[in-house]
Amino acid sequence: MLNSLKILDFSKLLPGPYATMMLADLGAEILRVESPNLPDFIRELEPLDGEDSATHQHLNRSKKSISLDLKKQEAVEIVKRLILDYDIVLEQFRPGVMERLGLDYESLKEVNPTIIYCSLSGYGQTGPYRDRPGHDNNYLSIAGVAGYSTRENQRPVPMGIQIADMAGGSLHSVIAILSAVIHREHTGEGQHIDLSMMDSSFALNAMFGSGYLTSGVEPKSEATELNGGSFYDYYETKDKRYFSVGSIEPSFRKKLCEALGIPHMVNLAGNTKPEDKRTFKEAVKEAFLEKTYGEWLNIFKDVEACVEPVLKLSETIEHPQIQARNMIVDVPRNNGTSQRQIASPIKSTAYKQQYKYIGGKRGANTLEVLQQIGLDENQINELIDKDLFGLAEKHQSR
Repeated sequence: MLNSLKILDFSKLLPGPYATMMLADLGAEILRVESPNLPDFIRELEPLDGEDSATHQHLNRSKKSISLDLKKQEAVEIVKRLILDYDIVLEQFRPGVMERLGLDYESLKEVNPTIIYCSLSGYGQTGPYRDRPGHDNNYLSIAGVAGYSTRENQRPVPMGIQIADMAGGSLHSVIAILSAVIHREHTGEGQHIDLSMMDSSFALNAMFGSGYLTSGVEPKSEATELNGGSFYDYYETKDKRYFSVGSIEPSFRKKLCEALGIPHMVNLAGNTKPEDKRTFKEAVKEAFLEKTYGEWLNIFKDVEACVEPVLKLSETIEHPQIQARNMIVDVPRNNGTSQRQIASPIKSTAYKQQYKYIGGKRGANTLEVLQQIGLDENQINELIDKDLFGLAEKHQSR
C-alpha cells in the first residue's frame, strides 16, 4: 500500500519507532539511523529474546538499520546522499539538535527540495518549553489529561500504556506524514512538520475541553460521565476481579439492571440528580460483589449491556475476538524461527500486511546501504578507519 515511501528514521525509544512500525506494516521502507555511541535504551528493556529486547524487536520489525556517528561530517554527507532516495525524515531529537548537526529541514531541503521532514518532540519546536525534557506522564500532566483522570481526593494513576507517546506522538505523526505525502503528490511541495506530544495530548481533551472553553465547566475527578462521575466505571467482583460497565444508553441500562437483579433501579439510573446517580452506582457496586468473576462472566456472555470483564494481557491474547481478528502474528527471526508479535490493527481489502523480520542488530544494514548509495570498498574502509560506524561494523567488514 505504501511501497513507494522510503523513510529515514532518526527516532528511538517508543513514539517515533511505533510510528514508523505502523508505516512499515503498510509497506513503507524504513531505514533507521542509529548512533554507534548512544544506544537506544529500548534495546535493553527486559524481557530479552536472545540478546535484544522483545519490545525493540517488535517496534522495529521490517526495518533496516544503519549506524552513523552524526557528529562527524562524513556521516552528515552520507545522510545527504540518502535523502535523495529516502525523501521522508522522522526525527525525535530535542529542538535544535538536528540544526547543530547540519541535518535540519532547511539544510536537507537544499539537497532535496521535496523532502517531507517530521520533527516529533515533547513540547514542540517553539514556546518556552521547547528545550525542556519530558516523558509520557509529564505531557499528560501539562495537557490537563492527568488532572481529571483520577479518583476524587486521590493521586493520578500511572497509565498501563503510553498515551501521550503513542496516541499523541505516534498516531499523529503517521497522520501528518501521510497528509504531507498527499500534499506533495498534488503540489510537488515538501514540508516541515512540527509535532508535539504535549499538543497532541492536549487535543485529546475533545470531550470536556470544549465544555470548559465555551462554558467554563472545569472537568474534575469523578465528576464527568466518563471518569467515574456516573456508573460508567469498573466494579469489583466477590473474588476481587473486575468488570467494566459502559451501559450509558437506556436500552443497555435496562439490560444491565435485569442482569444484576436490580430491575427496580432502572428509572433511577437515568436521573441527573447527583444523589440519584450515587444511589444507583452504589447499587451496581453492591450487586457485583455478590458473585464471582466466573459467575458474572457466564451471566453477561449473551447480554448486550456493554459490560465486559477486565482481562489480564495473557487472557486477552487468547480471547476469541483477538484470535478471530488475527491480532497475533508470527514474525520471522534471522535464524529461521519466528517470534509471536502484536499485529497491525489495520484491515483492508486492498492490502495485507507483510511482516518481514523482527527488529535486528544496530547497524545491521550499514554496509549494504553504503554500497547502494555508490560507495566502493576503499571508501567504506576509509570511513571505518575514521570510526564512523562503530566496532560492530568494523568487524563485519574485515
